[in-house]
Amino acid sequence: MTPLPTARLAAYGALGLPLAMAALPLYVHLPKLYGGDLGMPLALVGAILLATRLADAVSDPLLGWLADRWPRRDLFVAVALPLLALGMVALLHPPDDALVAWLAAGLVVTYLGFSMASIAYQAWGAQLSDDEHERTRITAAREIFTLVGVVAAAALPSVLGGENATGLARLSWIFVGVLALCGAVTLAFSPRPRRAARATTGFVAALAAPLANPGFRRLLAVFMLSGIAAAVPSTLVLFFIADVLQAVHLSGLFLVLYFLAGAAGIPLWVALARWIGKSRAWVAGMLLAVVAFFWAYTLGPGDVVAFGAICVLSGIALGADLALPASILADVIDRDRRGAGESSAGSYFGIWNLVTKANLAFAAGLALPVLGALGYAPGDATAGRSLALIYCLLPCVLKLGSAATLWLMPVREPAALAQGTT
Repeated sequence: MTPLPTARLAAYGALGLPLAMAALPLYVHLPKLYGGDLGMPLALVGAILLATRLADAVSDPLLGWLADRWPRRDLFVAVALPLLALGMVALLHPPDDALVAWLAAGLVVTYLGFSMASIAYQAWGAQLSDDEHERTRITAAREIFTLVGVVAAAALPSVLGGENATGLARLSWIFVGVLALCGAVTLAFSPRPRRAARATTGFVAALAAPLANPGFRRLLAVFMLSGIAAAVPSTLVLFFIADVLQAVHLSGLFLVLYFLAGAAGIPLWVALARWIGKSRAWVAGMLLAVVAFFWAYTLGPGDVVAFGAICVLSGIALGADLALPASILADVIDRDRRGAGESSAGSYFGIWNLVTKANLAFAAGLALPVLGALGYAPGDATAGRSLALIYCLLPCVLKLGSAATLWLMPVREPAALAQGTT
């Protein structure tokens, strides 16, 4: 099959940039903004994040089912983008009072727009090629733009006035402009997905069909463990930098290093996946993350150079998490023996996004209260060991579990099936 032209591939990937710009403030800056700068109790912030993320996650299969019945993927995306813009502006312009209601309502609107856009966008990419390696290339293009967006979201608040309410409020207006521009490029110039019959099954049957696929179930189990392992440090990294390293002024730099390393690592994982297979390449990425976070547990105040190196190593490992799981999922959808893979891609990605958000919900909703129970509060450097325990060692345990699961029960890939091997 002829590879997609680079320009058209870039047009598809462009929307990943603003979607990532939205995701970083939601999962990294929002707990610090509301729980630190605005003075809301950490347990309350964690409870709101947990409740809204779980509600959002539960809605994803329904949104995937709707996306499979929408006339076109791009129209579903176009409806979602204004909702995302409205929600982000609201969240990053908090009022002086009624913070609980404002945070909850802003998250509901933002998550709805983000979920609608993400599910249809990912299903769109999964349908652009029949070739297993071309699918990795498509996923990698999307994730490179995603990491550019994350780097922008990490760096801009400091430039715009700091990682506080002022800097994040200014970031929201830039986000709206970038969303409009990149959304227009993707909607106008991205390659169209292959035509597939629109799904006609009911919601329960559409939800049951992907879950009846054993390859999908195995992949979900690995993805869940690995995702929670990645979500815990994402939620706690700003607290770790401030209270363990005592280097809050370097927060933006560390985040930029991490995500730039992730972008640089994606071509490495694409090449390694061609050589040893996607599953084994993903296992290698997990083990690299374990090495990085175990090293982080040994750090203390002022160890900024070492933490910079850890950001690079863990960022390279992140590239595997971004480039490979969605590509493996596209292979699983393509091999759907029930023959519904093409028309039910939205349902697959609806369940996939449910698990993604459940991971983030449990990371925020459980890690923050546990830290509070261990005696940690933002600004308390004396409780740094409790923070390091949750930030560093818990992800190591989870990553080792997910790597072992994938190694012992690999998700078969098309080439392996043809050769009769795993």
